[in-house]
Amino acid sequence: MSISGMTGFARAEGEHMTPNGGLRWIWEIKSVNGRGLDLKLRLPSGYDSLEQPARAAAAQAFKRGSLQATLSFARDPAAPPPPRIDFALIEQLLAAGDAHLAAKRVRKPTWDGVLALRGVMQTEDATELDAEARVALEAALHGGFALALQYLAEARQTEGRMLAAVFADLAQKLETQIKDARAVASKVPNVVRERIVQRLEGLAPEVKLDPARLAQEAALAATKADVQEELERLTAHAAELRALLAKPEPAGRRLDFLSQELTREANTLCSKSADLELTRIGLDMKVTVDQIKEQAANVE
Repeated sequence: MSISGMTGFARAEGEHMTPNGGLRWIWEIKSVNGRGLDLKLRLPSGYDSLEQPARAAAAQAFKRGSLQATLSFARDPAAPPPPRIDFALIEQLLAAGDAHLAAKRVRKPTWDGVLALRGVMQTEDATELDAEARVALEAALHGGFALALQYLAEARQTEGRMLAAVFADLAQKLETQIKDARAVASKVPNVVRERIVQRLEGLAPEVKLDPARLAQEAALAATKADVQEELERLTAHAAELRALLAKPEPAGRRLDFLSQELTREANTLCSKSADLELTRIGLDMKVTVDQIKEQAANVE
């Protein structure tokens, strides 16, 4: 079976060298159940241009699920951005101190002291880039998001394999219940006829009943209790369930609809049942169908 779930977590990270130093990027994506596809993005300030390509990539990768994706940056300690020294500010500071130095009110400044002054030495932000470097960085981020989507798809496929095993058990259980119901239902019409005859004869044993009318009433009651059509549709739906689970494309929405059809037929079978054993099987069938419906909500 090749179904996929909708729950998973993925993380992709990498390093990108910029003119201002090394930059580490991290994509994290969390996915939970959803009736459609919904992507919420948390991006650093100034990187809104990544949103539309990210949404397009997510829509191509998945059909259902609520996704939350976060992009964060961290400087690479192995490749720190180079410092920038403001020599113009240094000249201004030295010029302002010349008079005090000549009057011997201060000592001659040292380089370590000058560099320690506020604003003299600054570290470039690796995310503040020129146009060419920005394009290269965004290309790396697009590739990183695609990699995170791939990891997420693998996580959802892992859940799908577990769901497939659950569905296989439920499909087998449903098929067994349909088989049992069919065996009981085949005997119900005769049982209903005999029951009606016995009741009528018991009410007025001295009255001669019209055999034709009696047979007509018995046949009518047996027809009302006949569930063969419901069993045929249940059998067809069970076969479709097996087929959906074997298809490579997403089956979640179709499984939702199929579970509704199964529920309708199981309810009808119980309401038409004129036999306690058939009713018991029908109730068990409804439990199985409810479980199928619950699991269908987890399938992409």
